Formats: sequence, structure tokens, C-alpha cells
Amino acid sequence: MQMQSVNITESKTQITARLPDTVVNALDAVARRFHRSRAEIVRRAVERYLEDFDDLSMAVERLRDPSDPVLDWDQVRRELLDTD
Repeated sequence: MQMQSVNITESKTQITARLPDTVVNALDAVARRFHRSRAEIVRRAVERYLEDFDDLSMAVERLRDPSDPVLDWDQVRRELLDTD
């Protein structure tokens, strides 16, 4: 799943989520601090979460790929530090 960059002219769909009051209070504090709306803070947080999820999914795929060699850390370190 590759995350596409968001185009600000892209159509948007409104969603509804129920959050604990403590989370909403923290969200409001961040929104005030950065002079942004709740919606913008939530939108950016979700975008970043999805980007991180994409990166994590790719890493897990690579770990599960039997054709991807596993490197021995001590050997890699020796090779990197070898200045001969």
C-alpha cells in the first residue's frame, strides 16, 4: 500500500469518530497552540499514521521474504570498520 501525496484540491469525505474527552482536550490544546482547526490536526495525524503504517508494512514484508538475506551485525560492523 503506497501512500499518495495529498492534493489540497482533492475531494474530501467527512467522517465521524468518538474520542475520549481527554483525547479531545489534548487535541484542542494542540489546535490552539498551532492555530489550526481540530480537523486539520486530525487529518495530518491520520496521514502520518498511514505513512508510518506503510513503512512498517514494507519492513515486515521484507523480514518475511526468505530470499532477502539476513546480515550478521558483527560481520557488517567489521566490514564497515575495516580500513585496510
